Amino acid sequence: MLVHEGETRSFAADLNLSWSLAAVAGALNTAGFYAVGFYASNMTGNVSAISDRAGTGDLILAVKALLLVVLFMLGAATSTLLIRRRRRHAPHGAYAYSICAEAILLAAIGFVALPLAEPARGEALVFGLSFVLGLQNAVVTKITDARVRTTHVTGMVTDIGIELARWLDRKAGDPQAKRHDPDKLRLHLMTVGAFLGGGLVGVVAYRAIGVGLLFAAAAILALLAAPAIGARHSAPAE
Repeated sequence: MLVHEGETRSFAADLNLSWSLAAVAGALNTAGFYAVGFYASNMTGNVSAISDRAGTGDLILAVKALLLVVLFMLGAATSTLLIRRRRRHAPHGAYAYSICAEAILLAAIGFVALPLAEPARGEALVFGLSFVLGLQNAVVTKITDARVRTTHVTGMVTDIGIELARWLDRKAGDPQAKRHDPDKLRLHLMTVGAFLGGGLVGVVAYRAIGVGLLFAAAAILALLAAPAIGARHSAPAE
C-alpha cells in the first residue's frame, strides 16, 4: 500500500490507501472544526475566508485563515523533501516513513495541546493539523500520481459526476468519447464515503475523549506504515 508507486501500483493498493487515510483525515478535519471553527484541510474554504474576513475588516480571522493555508503548504513541502531525501538513500519505504512522521507529529500536537485551555487548545490543534494533513496529502498525491487525494473531496466529487455522466452516456456510440471507468468511480465513492464516515467518528470521538483522538489517529497511521517499513528492513541486502 505504501511501497509501490506510479504504474506499478495496483487498484487494490490505491483503494486501501484511499479509504484508510481518508477516514483518518476526515476525523481530524472535523475535530479541528468542532474545536475552533476552521477546517484544517479545506484550502478552498480557507482561501475564501481570507478574502471574506479581510473584506469585512476582520483581519485577525483573515490572518488565521492565511496561516492555515501556509501551514498546509509547508506540510506538503516537508513531506516531499522527506520522500526525496529518503529515496536517495533507499528506494523503498520512503512514503511509509512520511506517514510515520505524520503519526509522530500528531502525537506531538496532542501533547502540546493537552495542557492548554480553550481557545488556545483548539487553535493549537487546528494549526498543527493543517501542517500534518498537508504532509499526508503530498504523500498520497505523489505515490498515486494524483489519482487519489485523501484530505479534501472537491476533485473527487467532480470526478464522480464526470463518471456518472459517462455511464449515462455509455450507449451514445461516440468512438472519440472517453468510456466510463467503474474502478475510478468506485475508488472515488469509497474515498468520499470514508472521509464522511471518518468525519462523523471524529466529531463523536473528540467530544468523548478530546485530544485523545490525535493519539488514536497516530496509532492507526503507525500501524499502516509499519508493514512497509518492516518489509524494507527485512529485505536482503543487494
